[in-house]
Parts: sequence; structure tokens; C-alpha cells
Amino acid sequence: MRVTLKLATSLDGRIATASGESQWITGEAARLEGHRMRAAYDAILVGVETVLHDDPELTARLPGRSVDQPLRVVLDSRLRTPQAAKVAGENTLILTAAEPRAIGAAKVVQIAAEDGRPTIPAVLKALEAAGATSLLIEGGGQVAASFLRADAVDVLEWFRAPVLLGVEGRPCVAALALAKLADAPKFRRLGVEPVGDDLWERYARL
Repeated sequence: MRVTLKLATSLDGRIATASGESQWITGEAARLEGHRMRAAYDAILVGVETVLHDDPELTARLPGRSVDQPLRVVLDSRLRTPQAAKVAGENTLILTAAEPRAIGAAKVVQIAAEDGRPTIPAVLKALEAAGATSLLIEGGGQVAASFLRADAVDVLEWFRAPVLLGVEGRPCVAALALAKLADAPKFRRLGVEPVGDDLWERYARL
């Protein structure tokens, strides 16, 4: 499965202020590119913290054209997704470590877990079983870190806004628990281009 991690951050790699405010860090042009990206993938994935803070629709919305919508996927270890969440509808798969229960019209599936969290191999296996061959990850920091730790990210699509949020802002990648620099995930830069006032960087895993 092709796995892409999309990041929309400040210059210093933050996805939200300390209070959780995140809409919108990047500009309209970058957000449009994000929707084009969504339309090109079979599935789009976020963690439950993103659902709780932003209540995203996780749909591809492109002006003047209809698109096939990607499968919406939520990693929700303890099933905290609200019944009224925008993603708690059809075409949504909630992957959990807990005993499944109904959340709206979403499909809830219990998968293999470690330390109370779904494992990345189990997540990818569940997505393949659902027919997905490509995955776009959109956050948050814990989810990004878990896929990076599992060496499961093939491509980074990074949109940087010309703003600084400081160390108190929420990082785009949570702890990787690296013992030495040689263990850090490494990527090769594919390209850099301006998108409105923002910068779009693309990287492939080495």
C-alpha cells in the first residue's frame, strides 16, 4: 500500500497553537491542493484527537467537479468519536483496540493492538481488506509519529505557512523515541514550490 503523510504546519513544524487552534494555518491555495490530494487516494486517515478538536468532514471538495470520495478512516483506540461527529456516517471506518460499539453509521472494527493502541501493520491490513491500495494520513502528531516509527510512510507532502507558533504549539510529529541520529527516518526531497503564500515540499522515503 502506498502511504503518504500530509502535513500542514507553521514554519517551525507546528499544527496548532497550545490552545488547539489550527484552522487555518495554511492558505486557500494550499487547502485546494489538499483536496486534490484527497481525491487521488483510496482512503484518508486521522486520529481521534483530530476528530475531537476539528470535527473534519474528510471529504474531497473540488470546485466545479464531482469526485469519488475516499474511505474515511479514524484511529480511535478507546472509541471516543462522538455520535454527532461529521465522520460518524457512511463511508467511514473506525479502527479501535476496544470492544466495538455503534457510532453513527460508521463501520467499527477491532484490530490487533499494543499498549492499548492499534498496531500499524493491523491498520494497513484492515485497509487492504476494505479494498484500499493508497492511504493519505492527515494527522495528528501521534498518528504521524506512529506511522513513522513503523517505517510505513512512503511520501511526505508538507505545506508550510509563513508563520511561527513557537515551542508551545502542537508539533506535527510526536515523540519518535530515537536513541541516536542514525535511527531517524530519512527522506529524499523531490521538489519545492510556492503555493499562494505557503511552501509545498515533497519528500520520498530513502
